Amino acid sequence: MAQRTAGIHHITSFVSNAQANADFYAGILGLRLVKKTINFDAPEVYHLYFGNEVGAPGTAMTFFPFEHGRKGRIGGGQVGYTTFVVPEGALSFWEQRLDKFAISFERTERFGETYIRFKDYDGLQLEIVERDQGPKSKWSFGGVPAEKAIKGFGGAVLYSMAPEKTMQTLQQVMGLERIGEEQGLVRFKAAGDLGNVIDVNAAPMGRGHGGSGTVHHIAWRAKDLEDQKKWREFVAQSGFQPTPIVDRNYFTAIYFREEGEILFEIATDPPGFERDEPYESLGEKLMLPEWYEPHREQIQRGLPPLKIRVLKEDLS
Repeated sequence: MAQRTAGIHHITSFVSNAQANADFYAGILGLRLVKKTINFDAPEVYHLYFGNEVGAPGTAMTFFPFEHGRKGRIGGGQVGYTTFVVPEGALSFWEQRLDKFAISFERTERFGETYIRFKDYDGLQLEIVERDQGPKSKWSFGGVPAEKAIKGFGGAVLYSMAPEKTMQTLQQVMGLERIGEEQGLVRFKAAGDLGNVIDVNAAPMGRGHGGSGTVHHIAWRAKDLEDQKKWREFVAQSGFQPTPIVDRNYFTAIYFREEGEILFEIATDPPGFERDEPYESLGEKLMLPEWYEPHREQIQRGLPPLKIRVLKEDLS
């Protein structure tokens, strides 16, 4: 029984401040806050989802803002760089935009593509590449018009403590194709058109530790619940220990840690973020799973205020 993922479903990271997180990913990067909810395992912490106009699979960058959490260290067992993709011809717009907000960046080349690399306020390592593949975002916000907007994920650069094992898992378990190697990186490609290009650092990396400015996990796409059940069986047959299927309200999920120490999730495409809010008001209200609804008042009191706002640099 072979399985093949279409690519990245979402990537989830730790940050420190919820408002600064929203200002960066909505205010500067122009993504839409499609869901404001809580960490189901730690309800005193937001879980914020940013993506295209509906947070479609392959576009959703998600965050746990721990106000008083420790600072993380990027290293082995983590996603090293999260890659966003923009339409062809839009890279110069993004260089000018980062300049406008005094965010330093550098240009780099690999596998015949140009990337701009930069960090968010917590030190998360990000990059932008332009490609024709994948549907364009329909969302515009602040100074980011839809025709220049981030489409979703281009992919990721993985930092593994056992890269040969990680690469074996990408090929033999997740169904990615190995397509190239250069500059100490090995490139893999998934079947979809977003979140489909994965580069693995070929040398083992020293262990990172979780905290603000690091990625918690990378999630891969399953078509639906039936497909996810097949994934769970296949992952177990491949020698890993997947969790039971967990209901995350907007998808169901299984988790396992591959041998390079990176936490993998496999998440279903449906039902998506419109299951409990209409398109027009996605992300505006704090949404809670039904088992936390009786505690709404207490939960809301404990969460910091959060506003999606156009930043002053776009108002001048």
